[in-house]
This record gives sequence, structure tokens and C-alpha cells, in this order.
Amino acid sequence: MKVTVLCGGVGGARFVRGAVEVAGADSVVVVGNVGDDVEVLGLHVSPDLDSILYALAGLNDEQRGWGRAGETWEALAVVRELGGESWFALGDRDLGLHLVRTQALRAGEPLSGVTARLASALRVETRLLPATDDRLRTWIETPAGSFPFQEWFVARGHRDEVDGVRFEGADAAAPAPGVLEALAEADLIVLAPSNPFVSIAPILAVPGLREALAARRVPCVAVSPLIGGRAVKGPADRMLARLAGGTSPRHVTRCYEGLVDAIVVDEADAHDLAGLGEVRPIVTRTLMADADARRRLAEVALGAVPA
Repeated sequence: MKVTVLCGGVGGARFVRGAVEVAGADSVVVVGNVGDDVEVLGLHVSPDLDSILYALAGLNDEQRGWGRAGETWEALAVVRELGGESWFALGDRDLGLHLVRTQALRAGEPLSGVTARLASALRVETRLLPATDDRLRTWIETPAGSFPFQEWFVARGHRDEVDGVRFEGADAAAPAPGVLEALAEADLIVLAPSNPFVSIAPILAVPGLREALAARRVPCVAVSPLIGGRAVKGPADRMLARLAGGTSPRHVTRCYEGLVDAIVVDEADAHDLAGLGEVRPIVTRTLMADADARRRLAEVALGAVPA
């Protein structure tokens, strides 16, 4: 079975690793969010693509929840000492990847090509595609003003309530090579347990991707990022409450109206499944607390083909 996963964020990266462990590296294609990309100290950083790469390579820091395991911070300490841009924490090992990516992009290599080369160097066999090679950036509208995603999320600690989300450059973007084919050739499409507004929506904002998903001839399954109406980490629950009107499975499903056939929800939300319409709920434990839990969730999602 060929599986295409739309993914962003740390939770999405963990799920992707579980999906690959269940289905096999050659059976999974991952389409990653690039709306979080940011330029720091002159370097092009792709946080979501990197989280997926590190997870699939077994290099991710499970305790911290982001970045590489065994990281050191000597370069960042010098940056702070010299009064440089230090709000976005770049570890020493992480810096090496960003240096290679930035040099390649400046030489004219597309992001998809760089990503494939980095994956190969890290011995990642699963195909990882950025949603687009073009510049696409997520902006967050708040009562305090409009901010690029990483400024709102990292520098401001995502404390500001969100009034809206927009995707700069989306109108002019084109799907990266292989993305539309991955959707067309899949036997199952999965929306990872990622924030619907800032992880999945930037992918669907690329012209042609939402339309391809809506026109699918295979099942599409979403995995809710919430447990008991709360996010495991990050602002997904606050954003859903403010922008979608609530944090039930119904509110998550409405973010994907017309795009999914089933939604995987946690046992803590099993009492609140009204209003899903034709979308079939599948109840299981969704907390990916360890490798076994990660694989169990992936097994449920990959087996959730509507009858």
C-alpha cells in the first residue's frame, strides 16, 4: 500500500516515523510544510522538514521535543556574546545542516533537491517532499499586530491570541516536483496529527493541492492533534477554540471539510463525536509517548480505510 502523509510539526514527525515503521520506507511519501521556514543569521532554516528528517534518521531529541539529540550550543553562545541574532536557538549540529542547505539554495538548487540530498546523506530512505520549492511564509494575525510565524511562535512564545492566518506567496507558488504525483498515486492519504491552521493549511494553500485532495479517489484519514480537547504541545487547542469555535473532533474535522473520510481521535474524546457528518470517527489512544505507542497509532491510521 502506498501512503502519502501531509505533515508539519513535531507530533507529525513522530507519526511519520511510526508510519514508516509500520508500512516500510518505500511505501510512504511525506509532503512537508514550509510555511514555518525562516532566515536566521543568513541561514535558511526549514524547521518542519528538519523535524521529519531527524525523526526518520533517528536523530531527533525525544526529551526536548525538537532538534537533534546530543546537541551542543557553543556557536549560539558566541552569537549571544557578540550581540547577534539569538532568539531562534540553532544548535551546533543543526547549524551544519542549515549551512549546507543555504549554500545549495544560493547556488540555485531547489529546496526539493536539497531536501532529497540531505535525506540521502542521513540515510533516510523515505521520500520527503516540501509542499513547494517557492517561497511561502505563514503570517499570524493577532490583536498585537501581524507577525511572521516564527516570530510569533518562538520570539513571542505564541502568547498572542490568533485572529487569522495568511500564507504570503501562496498564490504564486507551485507544487514541488512529485507532490501531485504522490497524491495521485497513493492508496491512502493521511493528514498527520499536526496543527490544522499552521502545519496542514500552508500545504493546502499551494495552488492545486487542496483541489487534488478534494478530487481524490482513495481514502483520506486525518489524525486529530488533540487529546481531551487539549493539545499535547503548542497552541493548536487555543487556535481551534478561537478560529473554529471549539476543540471537539467536530471542530478539527471542519478544518478539513470535504477533504477527509475518517478522523482518528483519542479515547478521551470518544464522548464528543456528534456533528461529524459523513466523516467516520476511529477511536484509539493517540498519545505517542514511546515507540510502541507511535507504531500503534500509525497502525490504526493506516488501517482506517472507510468501508
